[in-house]
Amino acid sequence: MTKFFPSLHVLAVVLAIGPVTVAASMFPRTLRTAPGDHGGGGGEDGGEALTTLRMLHRICRVYGAVGIAVPVFGLATGSSLGVLGSPWLITSVLLTAAAAGLLVLRILPAQGAALTAVQTPGAGPGPRASARLAMSTGVFNLLWATVTVLMIIRPGSTTGA
Repeated sequence: MTKFFPSLHVLAVVLAIGPVTVAASMFPRTLRTAPGDHGGGGGEDGGEALTTLRMLHRICRVYGAVGIAVPVFGLATGSSLGVLGSPWLITSVLLTAAAAGLLVLRILPAQGAALTAVQTPGAGPGPRASARLAMSTGVFNLLWATVTVLMIIRPGSTTGA
């Protein structure tokens, strides 16, 4: 099991979290090209931008939900390796929870509000919506990058890494 659970954990990260980080990162830029009263520069057809925004938001929602497999397999991995009490793992769990909270409480609602605004005639998400969303997404991605580094380096680990 010490090879099976880590394999599932890494696959879950790549297949669930990877698409969320990419789609969430693409959303603010696409939002700037969408039609509406938000100071967007254009460049992409308005209808195409709206379709892309819907798809990116759906990817974030669906793969974010599938991402629950990451901590589940992570805890199974930690248990099989006997490292559940390790500080690097506890820190990783806390950072993962922070990333999940940021996705659920800030990013997804902001994407939904921006989509609604873009689809409302005469409205728009406002010039700062894209910037705020980009900032939240950047923090989300930074949290995942930190967790990845902790998983590889495992400071203080005695498991031979």
